[in-house]
Amino acid sequence: MRFNRILLSVPLVVVALVLQVSVLARLHLPGAVPDLVLLTVLGLALVYGHVGGALVGFGAGLLSDLAPPADHAAGRYALVLCVIGYLAGLVKPENGRLKSASGPLAVVAVAAISSTLLYAGVGALVGDTAARHVGLPGLVFTAVLYDLLLAPFVVPGIMALARRADNDPLAEANSGTSADISSGWLSSGTGLRIGSQRGGLGGLKVKAARARTARAGRIKGVKRL
Repeated sequence: MRFNRILLSVPLVVVALVLQVSVLARLHLPGAVPDLVLLTVLGLALVYGHVGGALVGFGAGLLSDLAPPADHAAGRYALVLCVIGYLAGLVKPENGRLKSASGPLAVVAVAAISSTLLYAGVGALVGDTAARHVGLPGLVFTAVLYDLLLAPFVVPGIMALARRADNDPLAEANSGTSADISSGWLSSGTGLRIGSQRGGLGGLKVKAARARTARAGRIKGVKRL
């Protein structure tokens, strides 16, 4: 993973975690808590791809496991977000830009459902049955609802920051300038000059051939005489 990606991902995840724990968790909304960390991981995964998404998801999940008031085993949410970040990175656009908002919203909805179910499933494996007492269907519904309402304000901004930090404007400017210069040389300068030179050489060859023919005719005429 590139160093500039780490420099961007760490502050974004930390800020998202602080806001989620100190603000969103204290709103006491019915059902699930809006998962700002999940949306941050999704925004970065849609730009960095599956490998970067898995690494960012694992780190963000591990911080969430260790941040108070965590009441579950460390590594549980790290596993969930690692899988979610990897899967979200698989649907990364080729050019890094999204054509419509329906794609990211679908990714957010699927990620909210998958993360809730996967978190509950991992909890059931380690003996945590809290999801059953809360009500898993209501938890999934509210998680999807809150994340979809929050996604338009988070995911596009995260993706824009990731694209800006991941690209090198100086390198792009140099590559664009060299491409323009080379295309200009090929289209307007060198091509025409080469063509004109070839035309000139062809004309010289024709003239030389005509001169040879004329000379041969003159020599033959002299011999006839």
